[in-house]
Amino acid sequence: MSYRKLGRDNKHRRSMLATLTKQVITYESIKTTDTRAKEVRKFIDKMITYGKKGDLVSRRKALAFLHNDKVVVDKIFNDLAKRYENRNGGYTQILKLGERHGDDSLMVVIKLVDEAAKEEAPKKASKKEETK
Repeated sequence: MSYRKLGRDNKHRRSMLATLTKQVITYESIKTTDTRAKEVRKFIDKMITYGKKGDLVSRRKALAFLHNDKVVVDKIFNDLAKRYENRNGGYTQILKLGERHGDDSLMVVIKLVDEAAKEEAPKKASKKEETK
């Protein structure tokens, strides 16, 4: 598996990615750098997939990765698993914001896709229907 090192050793990188994953799940949207967002997206998708499985082994794997944060794991298994039950992946969206002033790093917002808004969005009428 190929991954980005993000300028950190293994323990620090794993801890940082777990923390970013917890923050995205808790707040459903965070602002971070582009490379971190692309890397943490994999772990968010994996955690939500664990939630959709819903068995004890998946819950223990999620707890182990997320530093035994039971509140976040409960949100994954109770709320997010139900929200994304008909979706087979791609639970996150990355929106580019621009460069940071200090070091010109590309800043992005990574957020969970809002499934309910897509289903309830009204369809636009075509031009033929508008002229009638």
